[in-house]
Amino acid sequence: MADSYYDLARAVTFLKALVRIPSDNPPGECSRHAEETAKLLEGLDFKVERHKVPDKLVRAHGMRSVTNLIVREHFGKGGPVIALNAHGDVVPPGQGWSVDPYGAIEKDGAIYGRGAAVSKSDFATYAFALRALKANPHKLNGTVELHFTYDEEAGGDIGPKWLLDEKITSPDLAICAGFSYSIVTAHNGCLHLEVTLHGKQAHAAMPETGADALEAANAVMTALYTERKRLAKTKSKLPGIGSPKLNVGLIEGGINTNVVPDLVKLRLDRRLIPEENGRKIERDLTALIRKAGSGKGIKIEVKRILLAEPLKPIKGVERIVGPLQQHASASLKQKIKTTGVPLYTDARHYAARKIPVVLYGAGPRSILEANAHRADEHVRVKDLEAATQIIAATLRDLLKA
Repeated sequence: MADSYYDLARAVTFLKALVRIPSDNPPGECSRHAEETAKLLEGLDFKVERHKVPDKLVRAHGMRSVTNLIVREHFGKGGPVIALNAHGDVVPPGQGWSVDPYGAIEKDGAIYGRGAAVSKSDFATYAFALRALKANPHKLNGTVELHFTYDEEAGGDIGPKWLLDEKITSPDLAICAGFSYSIVTAHNGCLHLEVTLHGKQAHAAMPETGADALEAANAVMTALYTERKRLAKTKSKLPGIGSPKLNVGLIEGGINTNVVPDLVKLRLDRRLIPEENGRKIERDLTALIRKAGSGKGIKIEVKRILLAEPLKPIKGVERIVGPLQQHASASLKQKIKTTGVPLYTDARHYAARKIPVVLYGAGPRSILEANAHRADEHVRVKDLEAATQIIAATLRDLLKA
């Protein structure tokens, strides 16, 4: 099954170089990483397209600079266009690391560093899988595109979605960064809302003369936490998904201890299971907030910050799942199943265009095992090697079909 042409040592060196270049989002200053990645890819004899997102649009999405990269390799005549997508922006490292988060330290058979697993590892997986195909293109027909984008941590709207909206790419199938020990065909969505409650200031000695925005916010949060308990009773029918989630993650307001607060803001995160529709959930949640916080002198604003619809398995995805399962099960010597995950990813942007898409790559069995978004994030070298060979073999099947 494995491609005879695969330079593991060079793939490891490539990944380490990517990890050593910071691309934290926020603040979202990612063009330097993109340029250095492009040079590394050109060093592998790829022709790299640099697609700079307009600065105004980048700032509107809370970032500083974004350049998305595309590599296109054509084989034979006709055949499908297959996109391989991974993101180079990463969450800030935070505290608690036992190694330098940008050091790309290799120990105990793993590479440590921010983004080593999510998802700079799949820059290496996909690039070296494609390199293996270029070395032996016999009987292949179709096109493989590498989509290396830079705003997944901010929602993906100026990453894959922008490339698709601008008609820079139009693939027939897509594989996005994922985990070696499962093939992901579904994931949760996410809704972020900012709720602003306006009241009226008053002296603490006479609170009845004002309109207490914090009291209204308390009622809103009570309603939200009641809703969270209700949601726990709902379970998705898809494996790996679980229940919808609701979290109030930020609250601010007030002027002083002796003043009735006239303004309170809170932000909430609502995770959507694939059976749910984000816009309907937004309407229902907004109605619940307005009802709970209503009162004399209180004005409520509800603003959407983010809406990422869930990923559902779509028609045609079995074309990718079949060969992936075959090659992954053979390589890893265990049955590799399809599943869902309780997070959201850029894969949904391909699915929104009816492009069959799965998540599969060099990650481990789970987000927790990789310490993704936590201290000491890492990827095992043997998983990087296996995933690269599995992706290469799957692409061969898809380009020979």
